[in-house]
Amino acid sequence: MKKNVFIFSLLFVSSLFLFAKQNQLLVPYKEEAVVLKTATGEIHGTLTLPSETGKTPIALIIAGSGPTDRNGNNMQMQNNSLQLLAEKLAENKIASLRFDKRGIGESRGAGFKEEDLRIEHYMDDVRAWIKWIKEQNRFSSLTVVGHSEGALIGMVAAGEADKFISIAGTGLPADEILKQQLGKQPPYILEMSNPIIDSLKKGIPVKEVNPLLNTLFRPSVQPYLISWFKYDPRKEIGKLKIPVLIVQGTKDIQVSTEDARLLHKANPKSKLLIIENMNHIFKNVTGNEQENLSTYNNKNLPVNDRLVKEICSFIPE
Repeated sequence: MKKNVFIFSLLFVSSLFLFAKQNQLLVPYKEEAVVLKTATGEIHGTLTLPSETGKTPIALIIAGSGPTDRNGNNMQMQNNSLQLLAEKLAENKIASLRFDKRGIGESRGAGFKEEDLRIEHYMDDVRAWIKWIKEQNRFSSLTVVGHSEGALIGMVAAGEADKFISIAGTGLPADEILKQQLGKQPPYILEMSNPIIDSLKKGIPVKEVNPLLNTLFRPSVQPYLISWFKYDPRKEIGKLKIPVLIVQGTKDIQVSTEDARLLHKANPKSKLLIIENMNHIFKNVTGNEQENLSTYNNKNLPVNDRLVKEICSFIPE
């Protein structure tokens, strides 16, 4: 009896190893934790690699504004948009690197005090990642992929890359966009905000801010806004001499198709791609705004198929 139990145990263990091996072969990618060491702390990222060996193209994926991590998530939304995109790229034999911005996620230790942060810090980090990727000598080409505010950061920093992709990148400077957004609020909000925005645009901080506007314009965040307002995405994308793909979804409630057309006009050699029914986080939406917003907290929804197809076509070509 003991002999039979022993034989059964061996068979069970062997089956487990075989099952694990078979399932490992089904995974079309592998991931590595990577670290960029900077003078002000470590920035942590994830390298997603196709299971095939040999050199492949790589995409450096830059997250959007606010406390958004490498996967496209923050405390208010959990949708895995950037992680899902990375996985789909790997399935199509394209590697990717995505990272937590300084001050976010595992990169918290590299964060600055709010009053010391500038958008140029993010741009310098992207340049450092580009240098790091090239030093690895593992990839056949490098494409910078910027999402939302990450598109502006990417287009400024992408000079040493082979290609650039803007996804949901704005076509106007941040100060103009902010005025447009505030214009949807009660009129007195815009009236109070306009002088502050105009002053910051000139690089002049505002000492006294109405408490109603403190969330937007508190003194500690003004240096970042001043640095951000300096950049016009139309001018920056027009400087790029590398191939450019501009992508925009028709169901994006944060950035419009007109923004994409402004960017395309500024760089006429770019390729413009408007994707029907894709929202700001790459998910498909056919219903109303409530359905759209519900996707921001749904990790199970896949990213748009056409987005994946067009990116995977553009990068290796």
